[in-house]
Amino acid sequence: MNLSKFSLSEGHDHIQLDHLLKILGLVSSGGEAHQVIEEQMVHVNGEIELRKRKKLRPGDVVQFDSNSVSIEQ
Repeated sequence: MNLSKFSLSEGHDHIQLDHLLKILGLVSSGGEAHQVIEEQMVHVNGEIELRKRKKLRPGDVVQFDSNSVSIEQ
């Protein structure tokens, strides 16, 4: 499994799940991000997440495919 950390930009307290997947290059488009979320392929903090615009905050961990990303401030 590929473990990585994502630091939020200064002044931001969250990032949306669909944006994170796209920014990290785990998907090629926002549409693909929505599709993998709808297909129950994404987990947040160990639970399947179906909300495309779920606000991720420091301490959250996102798992998709063989990637695990920890959100940091």
